[in-house]
This record gives sequence, C-alpha cells and structure tokens, in this order.
Amino acid sequence: MKDDDLIKFEDQVAIVTGAGRGIGRAIALRFANEGARVACVSRTEQNAKKIAGEINALRANSAKPYAVDIADHAAVQKIGAQILADFGRADILINNAGVTRDALAMRMSLEDWDRVLNTNLRGAFSFSQAIIRAMTKQRSGRIISISSVIGLMGNAGQTNYAASKAGLIGLTKSLARELASRNITVNAVAPGFVITDMTVGLSDEIKNTIHAKIPLGRTGTPEDIAAA
Repeated sequence: MKDDDLIKFEDQVAIVTGAGRGIGRAIALRFANEGARVACVSRTEQNAKKIAGEINALRANSAKPYAVDIADHAAVQKIGAQILADFGRADILINNAGVTRDALAMRMSLEDWDRVLNTNLRGAFSFSQAIIRAMTKQRSGRIISISSVIGLMGNAGQTNYAASKAGLIGLTKSLARELASRNITVNAVAPGFVITDMTVGLSDEIKNTIHAKIPLGRTGTPEDIAAA
C-alpha cells in the first residue's frame, strides 16, 4: 500500500453493516487503515465491540460499536440517528449485512423467506434511508451495497437469497438515479464465491465444483472484496 493511501479517507466517516465478521470485518479494517473513522454495526454487541476494539487498537478513538438487528426498521432508524449524533456526519455507507436460510422452494418456510429478504434487502433500504438525509445536506456521500453473483444468475436452493441480492441491484440503480443530483453515488459489488463464516461449512464436493468454474483457480477472500 502506498503512503498516500493511508490517508485516503482521513476525516471521513464510514458506516459498515455486518462489520463483525467476514467481508464486513475486512471492509471495516480497510477503511480504518486508510484513515476513516468507522461505525461498526453488527447484530450482536459482542461482535460489534470486538471489531471496534481491533480498530481502536490500531488507531485510537477511530471506531464505535453499534448492535442492531438490521431487519428491524425502527431500530435501524434509531441507530442511524445515534451514529450521526456520535460522528457528526456520514460519508460512506456499506450495506453488507446478510444472512442465508437455504432450502428448495417447495420446502422453504415463509419465516426463512422473510428473514433473508428483511435482512439482506429491507435492511439495506432501512439503513440507506436513515443516512440519506444527512448525505443530502452535506451534498456528498457514497453508498455501496454488497450484492452477489447469485442475484444475477440464481441458484437452486437459494430463492430467498437470490431474490434479496437481485433486489439490492434494483435498489442500487433506483437510489443512484434519485441521489445523483445531490453528489451522492450509489453502487453495488457482486462478489462470487468468498470464504466466510457463511460458506466455510460447505462440503468439499460443493467447494471443488465451485473452484472448477473460477478462471483464477481460487476462491475469493474478504480482503479481495475490501480492496475493491
């Protein structure tokens, strides 16, 4: 990393949902290493405090932890307001929080369908809505949502996950049109197979099948996504 990269985001505030592990953790650390102050959002207080502690050990007073179930719209609005009160602004929002509840469509419970859509898609909408007004007043901001190639291609046994990630792309395109005139950019990143807590439990057979389809010959890492 170049020396000037270390201050790329100096004095900027980055909000990262799902920051407690996997891709979100890597993104939060990357922002901190490049000078940003980071609001670390996780479903559990333990995970939020852990990643915030890691960041503060690297750069004192650079991160704060926030615990919220991102599927709870009202709770997200409160946390968003608290983050803005604590940091005074929001420059970057990373909508990363996500869950899976895999099953064939004929066997999928409505509870599992709702949990995935409410977390992955509605959660991204809720957090974006909570932060947009502040970005509009600043006349600057960056919103980035972590989608998935599954949202583009589909995948058997993941109708809920695929729908949520495809929905994120539609949400991104619409928000981009709404907010461009306010100097707020909205984008999505659609990773392929990445080794995280959600994927590490897959069988070797499934992993080998996936590897065979990747031109690079290896799976992605959370750090690959953070670097993007």
